Amino acid sequence: MPEPPETRERTRTNDLGLALSGGGFRAVLFHVGALWRLCELGILAKIERISSVSGGSIVSGRLAEVWDEFARDPKIERFIELVADPLDHFCTLHVDAVAISLGALSPTRTAAEVLEEIYTRELFKKSLKDLPERPAFVFNSTNMQSGRSFRFTKKYLADWRIGLFHNPDLPIARAVAASSAFPPMLSPVELHDLGPFEPVEGADLNSDPHYTKRQMLADGGVYDNLGLETVWQRCGTLLVSDAGAPFSVGPNPGNDWVRQPMRALDIATDQSRSLRKRRLIDTYQSGELKGAYWGIDTAIADYKADKPVSTKNSIVEPLALIRTRLDPFSDEERARLINWGYALADAAVRTYAPQLVATPTAASLPKPAFPLT
Repeated sequence: MPEPPETRERTRTNDLGLALSGGGFRAVLFHVGALWRLCELGILAKIERISSVSGGSIVSGRLAEVWDEFARDPKIERFIELVADPLDHFCTLHVDAVAISLGALSPTRTAAEVLEEIYTRELFKKSLKDLPERPAFVFNSTNMQSGRSFRFTKKYLADWRIGLFHNPDLPIARAVAASSAFPPMLSPVELHDLGPFEPVEGADLNSDPHYTKRQMLADGGVYDNLGLETVWQRCGTLLVSDAGAPFSVGPNPGNDWVRQPMRALDIATDQSRSLRKRRLIDTYQSGELKGAYWGIDTAIADYKADKPVSTKNSIVEPLALIRTRLDPFSDEERARLINWGYALADAAVRTYAPQLVATPTAASLPKPAFPLT
């Protein structure tokens, strides 16, 4: 039976889920650090469902690409070799500027298509059909036509206003490109003539070929920058890694026709993200959901963990404000973001989800040459 629309309440399973937010290379590096610590604690190999958007999808895409190798020996050394080091290197490359410029100059390729080519060359060789059965990897994009989440998985593509397309044979690189195609420069990723979409309850656009023959997709963070929808009503325990920046207040928002709409969009996006975050925290506090949340702008002392990683505010607070570009990050930026994701995941899990820890080990920063103090 097809799954119901995301708006319907579901009976949660006992599965462990993980959501990885967007945020460009900043998110990639932050999530690498978080997964590094989850691997050390014996948690990563137990995750049943991973939902991601944008920069988070670059990380989960790489993890999906190498999962079969990693799962055979899920030790930290293998994680570093297969996941952390390739992604760390990827964040030294010019990606968005190259995709935008080559797309603009080419009569046959769009920026989104160049972005997919870069992903294929550097990180992703496999297809969605090659994904493991477990964990279930879900790459979330935004359907700019229907205004809903468009999801890529091993078993189906889904937009609940259009329906389900079963057994897709698309590259992982295309799913990640769609999930990270930030508008207007890198979007849209277009899908054409995939075949019939199976109707599901609520799929009011299923009979309209304008929506079933072509899909125009953009960054998943446009719809849900935390990547929560596909996991928080399915998994009984949920870990959420959030690299989204705090809202930037300022006395001079601008009064021209460009800055005013952009500011209004930033406010609307921040409100949507804040509502999802508050709902998540409420489900934790009520006991409806188990797990832990850590955000890049969180004070590590808030977690009350025993012997957390030592940090200094003057070093960690600016990390939340680092750009979200897909352009080269310095050695220091990369190392400190990885360390900060590691430190926060460690403190959050040991405070709110200690039952998940299978291999208790003392925290030791992945990049000791760049401490957080």
